[in-house]
Amino acid sequence: MQLFDCHSHWATQKGYIFRTEREMAQQAKVWGTTAEYLTEDEMAAYFRKNNARVILDLAWTKFLPIPEMRQYHHYAFDVQRRHPDVIFGHWIILDPRKGKEAVKELEWAISAAPGFVGLAISGQGVGVPAADPMWDPFYKVTIDAGLPVMIMTGLTGIGQGLPGGNGLVLDDGHPRHIDRVAARFPEMRILAARPAYPWQDEMIAVLLHKANVSYELHGWSPKHFAPSLKQEIRGRLQDRVMFGCDFPVLKYEKVVKRYREEGYSEEVLEKVLWRNAEAYFGAGRIKAPASP
Repeated sequence: MQLFDCHSHWATQKGYIFRTEREMAQQAKVWGTTAEYLTEDEMAAYFRKNNARVILDLAWTKFLPIPEMRQYHHYAFDVQRRHPDVIFGHWIILDPRKGKEAVKELEWAISAAPGFVGLAISGQGVGVPAADPMWDPFYKVTIDAGLPVMIMTGLTGIGQGLPGGNGLVLDDGHPRHIDRVAARFPEMRILAARPAYPWQDEMIAVLLHKANVSYELHGWSPKHFAPSLKQEIRGRLQDRVMFGCDFPVLKYEKVVKRYREEGYSEEVLEKVLWRNAEAYFGAGRIKAPASP
């Protein structure tokens, strides 16, 4: 089975999503896995072994000053140039409070990257929900470039179980924000990200109502999906739901095994695990650059 992974993270020491011992302890507590660093080549080999094309996210860099953040973007693009067969592209996460400087960084990344670059919005992570007008200049850039925007929703594992949730407000990831953005920008393609627990039915309603919204399901084992979501995957939303793993906190072998254990037909599995995303991102029409 091929895989098109719409959202995972870096397993290298330089790019690893969790940076402190406390954060790595959270990984063990929330996802039941431990941090293990891979080299860039080892990470690419793991993707290759699992027949996966992957869009990676350097989520933690959103807190860096823009010049320092750009160094990591250069790093990500350089690694992609060496492994274009498995690294399809990158999600860029920014803090809109950095204003024009952050907008320019998104514009630069879109022009400089060797493959796909999309804007990902973690309203909970930066404390600015996706419907806040502060994001509008970023949306204009993506619309002009013809690129989708990923908007995180539902329960996040970041801060989970800590006093005050480490300051994150879950409501900043409510599907209502996706609904409002989709209504204001009907020409923009939106990829809602993560199972939207505890608002799964609200997320399904947004998907049914807004044709410019699709869905990607990283960060959860499929066995824990809400019954209503499992039903929609088999039915009305089977052409609009896509696979995300959240590697390295979750591994392909386990997540794909859990999808199979849910009893989905081979046709539905193919759609969810790779065909829908390949069509959505135009992966079948984009020729990867040759390795240097």
